[in-house]
Amino acid sequence: MVDKALILVALLSCGAFGYVAVVSHLDGEKRAAATSFKLSLLFPLPFLVTALLDFPGQPGVALVLLAICAAIPMLLSIPTRNGRLISNDTPRSRIDERDIMFSRRLLEPGTKRFQDYYAGKPDKKAWDDKFRCRPGLLAGGSANFDPYTFRAAEASFDTIERLRPFVDGEVAAERVNVDPSEITKFVKRWAVKLGAHSVGIAELRDYHLYSFVGRGPDYGAPVAREHDYAVALTVEMDKEMLDCGPQGPTVMESSQKYVDSGVIALQLAAFIRKIGYPARAHIDGNYRVVCPLVARDAGLGEIGRMGLLMTPDLGPRVRIAVVTTNLRLVPDRRVPDYSVLDFCVHCHKCATCCPPWAIPFDDRVEVDGVRRWQIKQELCYIYWSHTGTDCGRCVAVCPYSHPDRLLHTFVRWGIRRSALFRRLAIVMDKLFYGEKPSPGPAPDWTRVHGTADARTSAHGNSDSSDRPRTTANCRSP
Repeated sequence: MVDKALILVALLSCGAFGYVAVVSHLDGEKRAAATSFKLSLLFPLPFLVTALLDFPGQPGVALVLLAICAAIPMLLSIPTRNGRLISNDTPRSRIDERDIMFSRRLLEPGTKRFQDYYAGKPDKKAWDDKFRCRPGLLAGGSANFDPYTFRAAEASFDTIERLRPFVDGEVAAERVNVDPSEITKFVKRWAVKLGAHSVGIAELRDYHLYSFVGRGPDYGAPVAREHDYAVALTVEMDKEMLDCGPQGPTVMESSQKYVDSGVIALQLAAFIRKIGYPARAHIDGNYRVVCPLVARDAGLGEIGRMGLLMTPDLGPRVRIAVVTTNLRLVPDRRVPDYSVLDFCVHCHKCATCCPPWAIPFDDRVEVDGVRRWQIKQELCYIYWSHTGTDCGRCVAVCPYSHPDRLLHTFVRWGIRRSALFRRLAIVMDKLFYGEKPSPGPAPDWTRVHGTADARTSAHGNSDSSDRPRTTANCRSP
């Protein structure tokens, strides 16, 4: 009976690792597939040898092996919590959008706005001079410039810019009386039908809003809370396109998903206005809210080590858009997910793989009354300005970012349930995928063949939001 149990364990383990190998192959993960295949052959050997050979102490060895096989699943399935990770995560103040890198990159040397900003924030000028002496995001001469993928990304950003006039609009004079529960269900299901991966509702709070506008014609205007509710939505970014970052397909995919999420938000906002309620879409380059904070409070995920929203199914591999409105909706109840925070405390993969070392290795620190990780946004953007893309290495290597297959769904379930499972998952991730995996190849269809030297393209710095840079006193990021 014991011998049969050993053979059964051997067959099941061979099948399990074989399944992992097949899934990894489908995911394009060559190292994981090879490792799983080897384990499918090696792991069953002790059980088969013990079952089929007669040697001194064989019965005792057999019982120990079976006991270990029974104990491991039991230990990994024990639910655990970590109460110390749960703390008040409501910021005491609001973020000034003028201080983020996407606003500072638009400051043009020699203008009054440029002089006024750095007169008030002189500590930021030394950092910003470092990115200004590099080619810039999507610029000719950048390290990974590619005329196809870069221009495709520019086309997406141009599209989202042309949508700016439609984020707000006239509200219909005739108001439709709606039931909050029914309209909430309608809005959520329609958003998913339009292409959203997840949708949540939050009550809009002051800390969700920027304090001052940092981009566009309203630069410097104070932001007031005019609405009571917020609809947050995410769209999925393609894993294959991100895996090759910091090559061009990554910024191409990123910009496209800004368009996709933005269009959904515009449609939702227009619909709400047409039934008689004010609504504003918050899309790339035209925000009044801090999208990750709204999405977190809408129950869509937690803020992880890399400072991005970590969703349950896709991790940080999403783009976010928000619609704020006075249409009465039913807010989702946010349940803080301590398992994400605990995983990020012990997993440093995003920090390890970050080319400019912009992500901290240390535990969370108190920032504005909240314990959180604070990335060094200046280092991040300096690297973007060097490579020409928005990099995306942190998103690509995050263990939560794997495709939403049964295998990865099971792993995420275990991570949420057990601290021991989380520790094992981190170890297994390093074993299967590597501690610092190299970027994957760009998809074949995105590769440029037979074109002129991309780095000396006549396009130069054609991105209107990146001014030509002087190269004096530049250092490599």
